[in-house]
Amino acid sequence: MFFFLLQTEYGDIFRVTLDHDNERVKELKIKYFDTIPVTSSLCVLKSGFLFAASEFGNHALYQFQAIGDDPDVEASSATLMETEEGFQPVFFQPRKLKNLVRIDQVESLMPIMDMKVSNLFEEETPQIFSLCGRGPRSSLRILRPGLAISEMAVSQLPGVPSAVWTVKKNVNDEFDAYIVVSFANATLVLSIGETVEEVSDSGFLDTTPSLAVSLIGDDSLMQVHPSGIRHIREDGRINEWRTPGKRTIVKVGSNRLQVVIALSGGELIYFEVDMTGQLMEVEKHEMSGDVACLDIALSLKEDRDHASLLLDLMTTRSASYLWIPMIILSLQSVSSPPESLLFLEVQASIGGEDGADHPASLFLNAGLQNGVLFRTVVDMVTGQLSDARSRFLGLRAPKLFSIIVRGRRAMLCLSSRPWLGYIHQGHFLLTPLSYETLEYAASFSSDQCAEGVVAVAGDALRVFTIERLGESFNETAIPLRYTPRKFVIQPKRKLLREAAKKESFEAAGMGENGNADQVENGDDEESTDPHSDEQYGYPKAESGKWVSCIRVLDPRTTQTTCLLELQDNEAAFSMCTVNFHDKEYGTLLAVGTAKGLQFWPKRSFEAGFIHIYRFKEEGKVLELLHKTQVEGVPLALCQFQGRLLAGIGSILRLYDLGKRRLLRKCENKLFPNSITSIQTYRDRIYVGDMQESFHYCKYRRDENQLYIFADDTVPRWLTAAHHVDFDTMAGADKFGNVYFVRLPQDVSDEIEEDPTGGKIKWEQGKLNGAPNKVEEIVQFHVGDVVTCLNKASLIPGGGECIIYGTVMGSLGHFFPSHHDVIDGDLCEQFPTLPMDMQRKIADELDRTPGEILKNLRK
Repeated sequence: MFFFLLQTEYGDIFRVTLDHDNERVKELKIKYFDTIPVTSSLCVLKSGFLFAASEFGNHALYQFQAIGDDPDVEASSATLMETEEGFQPVFFQPRKLKNLVRIDQVESLMPIMDMKVSNLFEEETPQIFSLCGRGPRSSLRILRPGLAISEMAVSQLPGVPSAVWTVKKNVNDEFDAYIVVSFANATLVLSIGETVEEVSDSGFLDTTPSLAVSLIGDDSLMQVHPSGIRHIREDGRINEWRTPGKRTIVKVGSNRLQVVIALSGGELIYFEVDMTGQLMEVEKHEMSGDVACLDIALSLKEDRDHASLLLDLMTTRSASYLWIPMIILSLQSVSSPPESLLFLEVQASIGGEDGADHPASLFLNAGLQNGVLFRTVVDMVTGQLSDARSRFLGLRAPKLFSIIVRGRRAMLCLSSRPWLGYIHQGHFLLTPLSYETLEYAASFSSDQCAEGVVAVAGDALRVFTIERLGESFNETAIPLRYTPRKFVIQPKRKLLREAAKKESFEAAGMGENGNADQVENGDDEESTDPHSDEQYGYPKAESGKWVSCIRVLDPRTTQTTCLLELQDNEAAFSMCTVNFHDKEYGTLLAVGTAKGLQFWPKRSFEAGFIHIYRFKEEGKVLELLHKTQVEGVPLALCQFQGRLLAGIGSILRLYDLGKRRLLRKCENKLFPNSITSIQTYRDRIYVGDMQESFHYCKYRRDENQLYIFADDTVPRWLTAAHHVDFDTMAGADKFGNVYFVRLPQDVSDEIEEDPTGGKIKWEQGKLNGAPNKVEEIVQFHVGDVVTCLNKASLIPGGGECIIYGTVMGSLGHFFPSHHDVIDGDLCEQFPTLPMDMQRKIADELDRTPGEILKNLRK
């Protein structure tokens, strides 16, 4: 009851206090506090923070700098008597934040207005381009699957390195002391301090390549090179162990107390650190073949007298041995020769954060030469391997490295792209990193970067940190001026060249006589604030007043190469690229607009137009060829056989290009309400009606006629549509449902074999509709209004799925299955159930909880 905060629809926050005598209010006082983007909810925390859940766009966390007690701020008060006599409003001018300061924000895509999936940047995985937001908070978001990377430093090296390590001088040190880089014939040692610089007195041998560098014991350093092991004591003494004969070391596995080396020919030699800190040879073991890779688990007991060795090695015969000196505990065959091994010990914690929902806490990971990551559970008592899983990571054999993430051990997998395996909220996640291909990596910790990674790529040494763990995508946001509606991609240039943005004055808040330059630049004293429009929004305007623009944007540089403001109260509603046959202009851009559109008290408009633009200066600039007036609002445009299909109200019309305007070729006026989507495949046209779902159409060129041969029996208020295959369409309605309809195969075959293409049946009609009906094959309630659908594959070699975006900013996908519908979000809740409930469900399915979890993770 100290004070209340109220926010208006403009975003202005007011501080309200009550002066009362016991339970009787004597006076109400209201004072201007600050202006932030319009929210759907405000939450004041006792710790002095304010969380603002935005109505659209990113949510924000603010900290109170003051509570608005300044006497010079515009205020108003009212007593009971004054209220009865009439209240005079107090006017004020919005200003920069004074009582609040934004300290963090939660990224949000809401609302997603349009979306495309395309690999414009020629990366391993495609990017998701989405139009998001409303008014001055609008943006084009470029989403890449993977975690975001913050690059701290990049340094060129004198050659191409083969490996890199970081090492501390003492086990109790907080930060690393050296970065050691190995080359084909030398080793470079860099000291970590305020700056990173080369040193020559570290004790490391710099005239030979290194195979491994690590801390051994509590305060000694170890360097393994092809000819032996160099043990550097804390007092500067150096002990050397040399390989017997002319044999060389080819593979190394080590932890702080134990070392295993593999010599050429397949011999293994095992070393331990004794009580005096000396590295001593313990035993040898002859293998039946050359060792391809090996790794040692961390010491399971700190007691030196009982330090156990759990060693895993792989030979070129594609078999994995779990081995304690002289005893083979387990054998595991794999599908391809191995390249790298890593034991990942996961610390047990409350809530079952064990990484794979198993009682065990040790996992063996293997990178195979076919690009697959093989992962299995190691029983800590018997050493047996179980519950093997595999996942394809890329075209290169994964190299596995142990790093630190949030103070816990994690796994970095370097294939054709880097991947991170880590624990997040009780689950083991394997997520790609949005970064270039790396060759070798190690953890990095310094005073300037407490938890990072140092890696080599080409001839460069890179230091970076990993941000926003737990997220599926990282994004690049390009600010836009108005609420975006539609955009298209110019495919020949593999660049996002056209994006139409349209906005009503009601939503964008520009005055009737305002223009974009005035709004962006401003005439008041606050115009120097680059976030003023984002913070304050645009002023509201009367109904029926619009502002709109067409933008050409290069996503590589995030630069706008052309911006055309539509004049005379026009707003753009649809667009597409079109290539008219036998025309000289090449690819053109068609934009459908409406003038003076109003939705209330009833829908009305002054005129509709279709603009035709051509690209100039290598597609960077638009030039208007002509615009054609039409009798409705063109909500849908699509290229079809060298012509332009337009949905103008309830009319589907085919246009050709003329010198001064578009030329009508044929039309169909039998659609029930308003056409909102048009998609084509071969000679079929798939039309989405605003209220009546899908209509399948054909065009007969010899008769120059459009006709409907199939429609849906269920009325649907369409919000999104996408063509799946020759007979199937995917759609979404305004009640949060996504559904798929398909033309029966026998009907489809009959229409294709019919010389008239079903025209005779169409003329006869059926139940005041098309002669054939599509069948609903799947329906799923998403629970949010889906605004866009797209078909794409997000991983190399993966199957295609239907990706959707919603008003609330969610991204999801539908993957084809032999079953009807499987709710993946619901299935993911299985590990959170109590164990007795998991066992009960598993017993009903005649499975174990582990088997169910394994199938859910696939």
